[in-house]
Amino acid sequence: MATEARKTAIPKFPLRPMPSVRRTEEVFSEKEGVSLNLFINVAVAEKLARLGHEEWTRKPKEPTKELDKASKKRVEPGDELPKGYRAKRR
Repeated sequence: MATEARKTAIPKFPLRPMPSVRRTEEVFSEKEGVSLNLFINVAVAEKLARLGHEEWTRKPKEPTKELDKASKKRVEPGDELPKGYRAKRR
């Protein structure tokens, strides 16, 4: 039925790049010494990592909120901040 949940892993995914892009992919995958499939997978993974990083940097204060909370644990010897230390935040 149409209401069935879509599978997350698709065994085969038809990809139809433009001929010029395909030739360039083949040239660079050969230079890298990897299969075309691996080259495309790595390129997509790099793009996704870049997009994720850009999204993370647009919200720089969210990741540091937890770091700003005071801990109830005692500071271990040698981990103390130097006297006069001031945190620098954006």
